[in-house]
Amino acid sequence: MTVENTNRLIFEKSPYLLQHAHNPVDWYPWGDEAFRKARAEDKPIFLSIGYSTCHWCHVMAQESFEDMETAAALNRDFVCIKVDREERPDIDAVYMSVCQALTGSGGWPLTILMTPQQKPFWAGTYLPKASRYGMNGLLDLLGIVADQWKKNREKLTAAGNEITALLRPEEGLDSLNTVDKKTLDEAYLWFLHSYDDRWGGFGDPPKFPSPHNLLFLLEYAELEKIPKAREMAEHSMEQMYRGGIFDQIGGGFSRYSTDEKWLVPHFEKTLYDNALLAGVSLAMYRQTSRPLYLRITKRTIEYVLRELTGKDGGFYCGQDADSDGVEGKYYVFSPEELRSVLGLKDGDAFCRWFGIAAAGNFGDKSIPNLLENPKYEEEPPLIQTLCEKLYKYRSRRTRLNKDDKVLTAWNALMIAALADAWRLLKVPSYLNAAEKAWGFIEEHLTDRDQRLLRRWRDGEAACDGQLDDYAFTAFALLKLYDATFNADYLEHAAAISDRMLDHFFDHDNGGFFLYADDSEQLISRPKEVYDGAMPSGNSIAAIVLTRLFRLTGEKKWDEYGERQLAYLAGHVQRFPAGHSAALLAFMRRLYPSRELVCVTEKAQIISELQEFLTENNLPLLSTLVKTRENQFTLAKAAPFTGEYPFPQNAAAYYLCTDSACAAPVYNLQELKRLIS
Repeated sequence: MTVENTNRLIFEKSPYLLQHAHNPVDWYPWGDEAFRKARAEDKPIFLSIGYSTCHWCHVMAQESFEDMETAAALNRDFVCIKVDREERPDIDAVYMSVCQALTGSGGWPLTILMTPQQKPFWAGTYLPKASRYGMNGLLDLLGIVADQWKKNREKLTAAGNEITALLRPEEGLDSLNTVDKKTLDEAYLWFLHSYDDRWGGFGDPPKFPSPHNLLFLLEYAELEKIPKAREMAEHSMEQMYRGGIFDQIGGGFSRYSTDEKWLVPHFEKTLYDNALLAGVSLAMYRQTSRPLYLRITKRTIEYVLRELTGKDGGFYCGQDADSDGVEGKYYVFSPEELRSVLGLKDGDAFCRWFGIAAAGNFGDKSIPNLLENPKYEEEPPLIQTLCEKLYKYRSRRTRLNKDDKVLTAWNALMIAALADAWRLLKVPSYLNAAEKAWGFIEEHLTDRDQRLLRRWRDGEAACDGQLDDYAFTAFALLKLYDATFNADYLEHAAAISDRMLDHFFDHDNGGFFLYADDSEQLISRPKEVYDGAMPSGNSIAAIVLTRLFRLTGEKKWDEYGERQLAYLAGHVQRFPAGHSAALLAFMRRLYPSRELVCVTEKAQIISELQEFLTENNLPLLSTLVKTRENQFTLAKAAPFTGEYPFPQNAAAYYLCTDSACAAPVYNLQELKRLIS
C-alpha cells in the first residue's frame, strides 16, 4: 500500500473511508459518480459496508483490499463503493436486510454485489481472499460473478429484480393491534427461560449487553413487583462488570463477550454502548442504592468524558479493538510486566486482585477481571492507586485508533445518560457535559431550516438526519428538561418531534421510516422496529410522543402516540422480547401515570422539588415547573399551563393521577401525602 494508490476516498471525512483511501482498490464513496461509471462501463457494483472500529473489517482490508491481486480483479470487473454504516445507516439497513434474507445472518463487513441500478444479487459478510475450510474466497467469487455478468447477465439481473421486489413496503397493520400486560409477561418469561443463571445474560455466546433488555426487566420488576426480573438484570450487570468486557483499568464497556462468562470481549468500545449501560447501572443504583452500581456508572461516564469527548463538547464514536494489528493487545498483561511496572509486591497484589496468572487467559497474557474475586464489590485504595498508575503506563502503548466522528443520535444517548446522572448524583461535570454536547448539536448539526444532520467531523457536518437522530435527540432533550426544568429544552423537544412527524411518519400505514421523505431515495424505504445493539428509533419515538402528551396535554401528541403504539403492537406481538424498548413505551400507557405541575417564583423551591423527586422513587411521573421567567416559553409547548396562577404561597403543586386531578397543595409534605 503506497501513496500512489490514493483513491477518491481521500476526499471524505469518515475515518472508516479514510482508512481505505490508499488501498489499490479504486474505491468510490456512495454517490452518483460511482453509479454513472457502472452504467457507462456496464459493470456490476461491489459494495462494502463497515465501520472504523470493526475488527473483521480490518482483517478483510489487510487480506484483500490492500492486496494487489485482489484489487486488480475488483478494478477490472467491478465498480467498487465503500460505505461507513455509522454515517449512512439507511444504506446499511437496506442491504443488511438483503443479507439476512439471503443468508439467515448478517454482520460487518457487509459485502454486496449488485447491478448498476443498485439491485443486489449476492450478499455476504467477511470473505477471505482465497477459499478455505469450506468458506468461499473473495477472488473465486469475483471470478465467477464477472464470468456470469458477461455470459448470463439475465440471471443476475432477474435475481436482483426479485430480491428488490421482496423489499417492498409492508401492508398497513391492523389499527386495532394492541399490547396488554400479558405481552409484557410473555417477554419476561422468554428472558427467564433464556437466562444464564450462573454467568448472567441471555442465550449462548457471543453475549451482548443489550441494555434496553435490562432496562425493561428493571421497570417490569418495579411495576409488577417481581423480584426475579430485577435479579436477572442485576446479576447480568454484575457479571459484565466482573468480566473482561468491562475495562478494569480505564473504565467503560467493550461491545460484547465472545464467551459465556463475559471474560473475553471483542475489545472495540463504542459511545452508544457506554451511554446506554451507564443509564442502566444508574437505574439500578436508583432502585437499590447499591454502591457497586454507582461505581459502574461513574467509571463508565468518566471513560467517555476522558477518552471520547472533543474539546467543543461533542462525543466521539468509539475506539478500535486493535493496536499494532492485534486485537486486544492494548488491554492485556503478563505478571512479569505488571511486576516491572508496579514493583514486586504491588504487582503481585494487582495480579491476585484481577486474576492474572502465568498461564494467561488471552493467549499468553491476561485480561484483568474480577470473576474469581469474592471481594469484587470493594475498591481498596491500593487497588485504585495501582489502576491509576497502570492506566498511565498503558496509555504509552501504541494508541488505539479513535473514530472521532460526532454522530447526532449517539451523542443524544450520552446526553440522556448524563442528564439522568446529574438528576440523581448532582455531579456538576455531568450536566455541563450534557448541555455542552446539546450546544454542539445545535450549533454544528442543525441546518438553517432547523433540520438535523447526522455526522460532524473535522469541521464539516454532513448526511441528512435519520429517524434515530430525531427520536434520540428529542428523548435527550426531555431528559434535560427533567434534569433542569429549563422550558427551552421542552420547546426544542416538541419542535424536533414536529419535524420528525413531518418527514418520517407513514400517514397511511403508521410507523416511522428510517430516512426522510426528502432524503436520497434508495431501493426501499425501511422502518426499523426490532431492537439491535441500540433501541429502535420507532420505539424511542413512541416514548417521546407519549411523554410529550403527558407533559403538555396536547392532543396531537396523544393521537400520534396512539397510532405509533398501534403500529408497534403488530410487531411486538410476534416476538415481545425482541422489542424491549417498545415495551417500555407501552408501559407508559398500561400503568397509572401521574402529572405534576409546580408553580413558583422561587429558585429555592425548584431545588427542593428536584431533591424531593430524587429521594422519592416515583415511576411514570411527569413534572412541569412554571416560573415568572419561563411562563411564556412553557406555554408554547404546554398551553394549559397558562391558566395556572402564581400563588400567594411559596409554591402550588397540582397533581393528576390517571386523568383525575386533585386540589392543589402548597408544600412538599402535603404533596408527599397526596402522592402516597
